[in-house]
Amino acid sequence: MHHANHYYGHSHVLARYCGLDDEDPPRIQGYLQHGWNIGDGLAPDHEFTPGVPKFVWSERVRRRAWALGRREVYVTGAPWAYLVAMEPEPAGPREGTIFYPFHGWEGQHILGDHDVLIDEIRDTETGPVTICLYWQEFGDKKVRQRYERAGFRVICHGYRGGQWKDLDGAFLYRQLAEQRRHSRVASNRLCSAVFYGALAGCEPAVYGDPMRLEGEKSAFGGQARIEREWAPMHGKRVDVEAARAIAVQELGADRLLPPAELRRVFGWPMPRSVEDAELTGVLAR
Repeated sequence: MHHANHYYGHSHVLARYCGLDDEDPPRIQGYLQHGWNIGDGLAPDHEFTPGVPKFVWSERVRRRAWALGRREVYVTGAPWAYLVAMEPEPAGPREGTIFYPFHGWEGQHILGDHDVLIDEIRDTETGPVTICLYWQEFGDKKVRQRYERAGFRVICHGYRGGQWKDLDGAFLYRQLAEQRRHSRVASNRLCSAVFYGALAGCEPAVYGDPMRLEGEKSAFGGQARIEREWAPMHGKRVDVEAARAIAVQELGADRLLPPAELRRVFGWPMPRSVEDAELTGVLAR
């Protein structure tokens, strides 16, 4: 099915959860939400075949999708939530902040003043700061060096993959390891990474110039709606427990499916060990 199902190693994580080969995951028989958004969970620039299942992260997204005329929509929870559940919390202290500047993508570049954002991060954060740039900004030497010259540690989690090429099953693992090193997660726009960090035990924050994309359109209410509807996630200091509760809801961490059920809705086979065990049982009878 759609190549976006493999973005960020999502299908790899879910295959592992289901007991299947996480180095060569099966294709999901439907469309999987690959990032947090305020619409129906699916990318507006993708064309979808009517009648094909859509797998979204949360019940709120499912209801929005239904209101927008989508059908065959199922709540499965975010791949990140499955990974957090599978990976034990490492020992050791957390320190500092991992900050995710709002980023562009292959079709749109970011417009904004990184120097102004750098000044606000310096004025706000008291511990060491790691700046995590999207691969596109990380590859831009001028952007990357601005943050490096400010004294920040600058990293990139990697390339998300696309068109079934350059897939990276370790992307989310690297992101989780980095977030669990830090006590705070922050961005200048509410985004997947902030919800991820809140679920992974970080204190979240959203502050600074939200910047914008070239030709950005305010679909589904845009930035104004985000700041209004998810107000508890915004600010330099927020109510951590309230933010975590919102992250659980938005990522569907309370709606994770058992492996057998997830395999069924994705159209995936049983693990070989299960097949062998069932066959042995049949032969024994």
